[in-house]
Amino acid sequence: MSSLLFTASIWVLPVLFAITLHEAAHGWVAWRLGDDTAKRLGRVTFNPLAHIDRVGTILLPALLLFVRAPFLFGWAKPVPVDFGRLRRPRRDMILVAAAGPGINIVMAVLSAAALHLAFLAPDPAGDWLQRNLINSLRINVILAVFNMLPLPPLDGGRVLVGLLPPNLAWRVAKLERAGMFILIGLIFILPLIGQQIGVRLNVFAWLVGTPALYLMRLIATAVGLG
Repeated sequence: MSSLLFTASIWVLPVLFAITLHEAAHGWVAWRLGDDTAKRLGRVTFNPLAHIDRVGTILLPALLLFVRAPFLFGWAKPVPVDFGRLRRPRRDMILVAAAGPGINIVMAVLSAAALHLAFLAPDPAGDWLQRNLINSLRINVILAVFNMLPLPPLDGGRVLVGLLPPNLAWRVAKLERAGMFILIGLIFILPLIGQQIGVRLNVFAWLVGTPALYLMRLIATAVGLG
């Protein structure tokens, strides 16, 4: 039990801030670009409590920790954005969508940089801080890379819709209804099928894990961690 509590203590804050500030960034940028929908609903705030989804932010990550899953997965309450109210809808949709992954990269860099100070703190506090910051680096990079996959309803899908010419954009946008089912199939079902037939079909590792690992190393080098 003590081991489980310690594991929870070094993951709760990194996961909470990564997924809730991701949503807050969407709302803040939309507000600055003309849509005050999220602002009127009290969602343009960097207070994580305003963005918590009981299932995606609390129950699911807690369950994955309890069963000692090799990964964490979760979400916050989506911030409502009325793209029609943005001053330049096509351009601004790209900026709003990119804001979430963008804040995750910023938090990853800050977490990596803060490790220099954590290394100076005495144990056991120093060890606890280091683990939190390392997990913050990991979860923020993974969340940013995952969300930039070019598939609606992920942020990367919305960025792609904004970049494509209208005749192609609407075709990609139509995938949004099925996008979550496609993701579930790629992340969970396809690897299970691969296990049954003896073929490694871990698409998540290929599309997210490998680029996330490269980006983490790049950030670590940039802030002088080697």
